[in-house]
Amino acid sequence: MVMPESSRTVMHAADIARALTRISHEILESNKGAADLVLLGIPTRGVTLAERIGGLLADIAGVSVPVGALDVTMYRDDLHRNPTRAPHPTSIPAGGIDGKTVVLVDDVLFSGRSIRAALDALNDIGRPAAVRLAILVDRGHRELPIRPDFVGKNLPSARSERVNVQLAEVDAFEAVTIGA
Repeated sequence: MVMPESSRTVMHAADIARALTRISHEILESNKGAADLVLLGIPTRGVTLAERIGGLLADIAGVSVPVGALDVTMYRDDLHRNPTRAPHPTSIPAGGIDGKTVVLVDDVLFSGRSIRAALDALNDIGRPAAVRLAILVDRGHRELPIRPDFVGKNLPSARSERVNVQLAEVDAFEAVTIGA
C-alpha cells in the first residue's frame, strides 16, 4: 500500500502488537483476572482489535474471554452530517453483559462521540457492572468528558490532521499513520 506523501507512520505492526499486549495485561490487572470480562469492539477496526485482545487474554490468563461487536451507528448524534454510514451487525456474547465488566474497544479516540453512542447502545442491551474503555490511539481533542482506561499510544495531533489505523485483517496492511 502506498502512503500519501503528507502521511507519516507512527506505529508499525510490531508497535501495534506491543501496545495490544500491554493493554491486555493492564485489563487483567485492573479486573484482577479474566472473570466476568466481556470485550465489545466498535466496528470496524475496534472489532478486530477486540478479537486480538481476546486472543491475548486467553494466552496470558488461560481463560477464554467473550468477544462481541457493538454497532453504534444509530446512536450517533452526527447522522445528519454523515447519513451514508452503513450499520454493522451487533453481536453480544451468549452470556450477555448484565453484571459483567464490559471493555469497549476502538481504534482511535478523538471527540468521544462514538464512545458516548456506545454507552447509549449498551443501555439498550443490558446493565454491566462496569464499563471500561480500551483505545489503540488517543489523539486528544475531546468534546465530551470521556477518558480511556487503557491506551496503546497517546498521539498529540492537530484537529485538521487525520489518524488512520490499518489492520491486516481489514486492510491487508498494518500501520498507524497521521497526516493531512
